[in-house]
Amino acid sequence: MTSSIPIILSTLNARYMHTAFGLRYIYANMGDLQQATKILEFTIQESPINIVEQLLLHKPKIIGFSVYIWNVLEIKKTVAMLKQVAPDITIILGGPEVSHHPDLPEVAALADYVLSGPGEDSVPTLCKQLLAGDKPEQKFIEGKALPLDELILPYEYYSDDDIKNRLIYVEASRGCPFKCEFCLSALDKTSTAFPLENFLAEMEQLLQRGVRNFKFIDRTFNLKISTTVTILEFFLERMTDDLYLHFELVPDNLPEKLKEVLIRFPSNRLQFEIGVQTFDPEIQTRISRKQNNDKTKANIRWLRENTGAHLHTDLIFGLPGDTLENFGHSFDQLLALKPQEIQLGILKRLRGVPLNRHNETFDLRFNPDAPYNILSTKDIEFSSVQRINRFARFWDMIANSGRFAETLPLILADQAFERFLQLSDALYRQAGSTWKIALKRLFELVYTALTKDFNLDSEQVKQRLALDYARAKIKGIPDYERVVQLKKVVRTGTANKRQRSHS
Repeated sequence: MTSSIPIILSTLNARYMHTAFGLRYIYANMGDLQQATKILEFTIQESPINIVEQLLLHKPKIIGFSVYIWNVLEIKKTVAMLKQVAPDITIILGGPEVSHHPDLPEVAALADYVLSGPGEDSVPTLCKQLLAGDKPEQKFIEGKALPLDELILPYEYYSDDDIKNRLIYVEASRGCPFKCEFCLSALDKTSTAFPLENFLAEMEQLLQRGVRNFKFIDRTFNLKISTTVTILEFFLERMTDDLYLHFELVPDNLPEKLKEVLIRFPSNRLQFEIGVQTFDPEIQTRISRKQNNDKTKANIRWLRENTGAHLHTDLIFGLPGDTLENFGHSFDQLLALKPQEIQLGILKRLRGVPLNRHNETFDLRFNPDAPYNILSTKDIEFSSVQRINRFARFWDMIANSGRFAETLPLILADQAFERFLQLSDALYRQAGSTWKIALKRLFELVYTALTKDFNLDSEQVKQRLALDYARAKIKGIPDYERVVQLKKVVRTGTANKRQRSHS
């Protein structure tokens, strides 16, 4: 029989491989209440009714949910059901999606308490009050940020199963000094580092436990170069064939001291997430983004040519004042730098961010439901947003996947953005969807688009696709090759008949 656990900390992750890093921080700092607390993680693919059943097995008095843009709808369903079958349980909500009162999602109305900001201090404080029968009168409680040197670090609370099967998130610093208006980090006052000696000791423990894939969530990992170099040197000294590190880089800050360390890393041991977002100086100024475009381009080019790092770069479509054509210019400039990945993000309305001040001036229209993606602007019509949504999906399948390395240059030619947009439109006309397209079917769709919509020579297209098809190790013969084989069989059969008739 399951024992009673008074406090449950829970959330719904986007996928099983993800871990709730914030909940582990809160759990680490629960103090005397830690033994009365349990973390239960689910995914957004699970049924709310099954989640409720699992939560109630522990007979909790308090359930705290961490709410994000990707799980708010599912958490609303879960909380609504809990309030029906177990109304005596106190529901606490925290996380970015509920931290900007009065701009709140519907689930906030169902909760007993809503905490904003950091939870390491506010969650245990509130739980102590509730368990003691001292219920606060105010529903909305502002969290207090503790000095980082006072926080108990959470890394020991990654389980062996987490280490074996899930992403391991770590952070060497919190906050961001930049004020890009589309980002929640624009609300931070500055960036603060954790005490480095303690942090590296925790990394050593994770290495000893078998962690080989570290995903740093620092918004500005290379802000303070001396700290960046120290952390990189730490991992270099412990380098193994399976060690992999992910960092988010400020794109225009790559001094020689950092370059000297990066060159020493073996290939395929580093991944850098580089947010370019736009190369348009006017838009950058409008959204308070300080980015030296010339340095950014030079640094991406240097990383590509001098390191074995995997470069995952980001652009955002739908920023105030942008147009379809102008976005294409940013895309072409970024593509010319040859990063391994370009992720095309669609602008989303995040609660509390300064970008919302532009909503009226630029007629920014967002989806009323999460993830609150942009639907149209003064300069971009709804149909264009839909085209870029499809472009982004097909770009992931064709370009970012690396499966069409031989065929992609044929697709892009000299006007990459326009050409791929044309391909995306053609693929959608054929398939009627961007989802659930088998890889063999995708090759067939690309062949048809290139030969019919682009009017390219069929033999040239087949030669390029054949190289990619073989590398992908797909079972079966694509339809465009099957037709060729069928014609050969027909020709052979006809020739045999003629030969028999003459004899």
